Amino acid sequence: MSSAQYQALEPQTSDEDNEDIERRAHQNHHRCPTAPHPMVRKGSVGMGRRRCVLPLVVAALFFIACCYLTLSGDTRIALGLGGGSEDSEEGSHHELGKQGVQFQESRPPDWLLRYTRQAEHLEAARPEFQGFGNVTDSIQETEVDEYDIELKQPELKPKKIRTRHRFNPKIHSMNFRPLNESLHICSESYEDRRQFMQDKPRSDYGQLPVIYFVTPTYPRREQIPELTRLAHTLLHVPRLHWLVADDQEKCNDFMDTLLNRFGIPFTHMVSPMPSKFRNEKPAPRGVANRRAALQWLRQHNLTNGILYFGDDDNTYDLRLFTEIRKTQRVSMFPVGLIADYGVSGPVVRKGKVVAFLDSWVAGRRWPVDMAGFAVNLEYMAQYPYVNMPYKPGYEEDLFLRSIGLKINQIEPRGNNCTEILVWHTQTKSKKLGMVRLESKYLDDRSNLGALLSNLKLMGVASTTENEGRNALISKNGKEKPHSDILS
Repeated sequence: MSSAQYQALEPQTSDEDNEDIERRAHQNHHRCPTAPHPMVRKGSVGMGRRRCVLPLVVAALFFIACCYLTLSGDTRIALGLGGGSEDSEEGSHHELGKQGVQFQESRPPDWLLRYTRQAEHLEAARPEFQGFGNVTDSIQETEVDEYDIELKQPELKPKKIRTRHRFNPKIHSMNFRPLNESLHICSESYEDRRQFMQDKPRSDYGQLPVIYFVTPTYPRREQIPELTRLAHTLLHVPRLHWLVADDQEKCNDFMDTLLNRFGIPFTHMVSPMPSKFRNEKPAPRGVANRRAALQWLRQHNLTNGILYFGDDDNTYDLRLFTEIRKTQRVSMFPVGLIADYGVSGPVVRKGKVVAFLDSWVAGRRWPVDMAGFAVNLEYMAQYPYVNMPYKPGYEEDLFLRSIGLKINQIEPRGNNCTEILVWHTQTKSKKLGMVRLESKYLDDRSNLGALLSNLKLMGVASTTENEGRNALISKNGKEKPHSDILS
């Protein structure tokens, strides 16, 4: 190679020269070179630039991390930086009633579908549904489509904001509409005329809170016998007002007379199930009755006392009433003869309710029986949107959600939920009895006229002149036509 060609080549540098150039570049780290050194190769220029930018990037990241850690969780969320902890189980129990206003403003308009079906073919919610989806759906469909939405769409689950325990009407009203039942009171009495009181003067019970015992009932041949049996339990319970809500259109005069005869302070009202629900399988039985009772309590502005839902076919230990009268917010206790396990109730550890035992969970946050809890009216009065929707199988769960219940507020009763104080006994319903008997024999010549007339008023039996077998009367072990005896 000639000397002329050699001079035309790009000057070469050794590894030591490159190290010296890089060392000088680091000494001037406060500014980056804009032009390469005449003795530096192109690769070395890129490396120098990267080593200059790297400390700036590290410093910026360090500054952002410090700001993030020093800000509170609420401030981070407000700035859109995240950092809020996920809802705990206890926090999620309260999310329907009292979450921050930020959630309502930031959630999508259809967040109410947490309790409604998301299928595109769903009809617009009607007032009678109270915002809880289609009642015609089966329980299995409800379990998958309505109450599993949180698992399918975790993005709808809000971050927990540490706020005070306050009622938020904007959010609560979107889930639980106020009751709008029209009440029809048949009769009522506030005078206590009972003779079968406990072994103390009535004045000794004057300071006890009143138990408002709500009993839904409906016409059937067992209705009057079961109400009679229940009444003779309630005769021994001081300071109790019995709310009897009958599922029929018109008042039953016989029932008014019966309730008056017991002497228990009572209110008798009629509250028929909406006709569109009567042919549904399963039908929301007892919901209209309990809703009417809740409306009665709201109209009377009662904030001192205990609410308890007591079916007419249950069996009650008298100790139950002493236990629930202590309720501060919501008390719970086991119920016997429930479904496959034969029991339903809370699981208690160290005096606190931590879970529930029930053979049918179905996505229910509160898998309890209607007879397994009592509510203090002062606590319930904080929630003007208290409700019980027409949703078969979920009446208890959604009612307890509507009052913002949290698991750490539950008070276990019945010796830490080890005793059964209420049994879910049931009577098999049969068709109305029919007695074929000519009307001419239903006069005062025998007792049969008055007896069968009372049975008809009770809904137990009726008489006919042209259906079924003729009524037989026996004497000395022999059957004879009733005409032979009554003529």
